[in-house]
Amino acid sequence: MRKQDILQELEDIAKRLGYRLRYEKGNFVGGDCRVRQEKILVINKFLPIEGRIATLARALSRIGVEGLFITPQVRKLIDEESAQKNRSSFAQHSTP
Repeated sequence: MRKQDILQELEDIAKRLGYRLRYEKGNFVGGDCRVRQEKILVINKFLPIEGRIATLARALSRIGVEGLFITPQVRKLIDEESAQKNRSSFAQHSTP
């Protein structure tokens, strides 16, 4: 699957979940937020396509995509972001 196709599927998933996508310039990576009642995913438009894919996959892993049909390759990306988030959380809360 081409990177552009993966990005397109991630964007479609976000839209199915009721999020509006905004590609903006600035010194940030991006993520999800809520402005009043509107759900928004903001992505830095200057990121390379891999960064956009990672940003969307990370946000969707937090939001949750259970019950949606997602191609196996894209589901794997989202699951990997979720697993990485869980590993990071565990490392922060572990005591030596």
